[in-house]
Amino acid sequence: MDERILSGEEQQEDEFEINIRPSYLNDYVGQSEVKENLDVFIKAAKMREEPLDHVLLYGPPGLGKTTLAYIIANELGTQLKTASGPSIEKSGDLAAVLSTLEPGDVLFIDEIHRMPRFIEEILYPAMEDFSLEIMVGSEASTKNIHIDLPPFTLVGATTRAGDLSSPLRDRFGIISKLQYYTEEELTRIVKRTGKVLGAPIDEDAAVELARRSRGTPRIANRLFRRVRDYALVMGNGVIDLEITKHALDKLKVDSLGLDDTDYNLLKSIIEKFNGGPVGIEAIASSIGEEQGTIEDVYEPYLLQTGLLKRTSRGRMVTPKAYVHLGIAYQENMFE
Repeated sequence: MDERILSGEEQQEDEFEINIRPSYLNDYVGQSEVKENLDVFIKAAKMREEPLDHVLLYGPPGLGKTTLAYIIANELGTQLKTASGPSIEKSGDLAAVLSTLEPGDVLFIDEIHRMPRFIEEILYPAMEDFSLEIMVGSEASTKNIHIDLPPFTLVGATTRAGDLSSPLRDRFGIISKLQYYTEEELTRIVKRTGKVLGAPIDEDAAVELARRSRGTPRIANRLFRRVRDYALVMGNGVIDLEITKHALDKLKVDSLGLDDTDYNLLKSIIEKFNGGPVGIEAIASSIGEEQGTIEDVYEPYLLQTGLLKRTSRGRMVTPKAYVHLGIAYQENMFE
């Protein structure tokens, strides 16, 4: 029963994202350099009547990689087919995905770094020559099957570009890193979300919500939904600064966008490891979180804001974090 409930919540979240997702580059807020480059590359590909080079998008989660994949397909005037790296476990899975492609289609593979290496090797000729070579049959009688594929564009998304093998990374003609969003950009996104959903939000409220959204549109839109609930139940439906602050405080999202897990992580390093340096494995064990979750979701923002730093010996909490947490700073003898 729990799984069915969770699936329903995830589906609702997906539908919300789809409803507010921009369809074209002109509507996409932020990532100016990435947008400008993609605009040129897409126009050039259309002028040459060729498929767009394969595109690799990387950066922390929630910055718009999936949205950009949809936009690329829309700008090219083609269909988008989607898959995820973990779901492609054998050659037949990859063949099933590739066989559905029409000429010019965009294939989006999320978490592409999690594909098995032998699948990567099968993907190489598909990316380079638009052909697929797979072995079928048992050990006693195997045969090689050659499948010609229509020209297509692969858009890969990853939070860990370093985990991609060099041969796979080198086959992407366009590689773009997505950056955290500025407060101004997130304010525009929040105001656009309010307009799309018919939920009015004051300028000051939009700025406050943007400030607490960790530079991430997905988080901004998720918090918007919860603030909208408070405005509906406790106010007149209009999202103002007072209701926004009240809602975000209730959600335990502080002025920098830190939540309970961020606090637990930083305090654990300070209280259990004397501020660091400490390895990521020890941190994960001390707060009961997966190492990958810390590295992908929490650590990038803490590094970006200067609350955490990496050294050759491990992670360390910075003096700025002590100030933010209200803890007296004692200089670490290991610094």
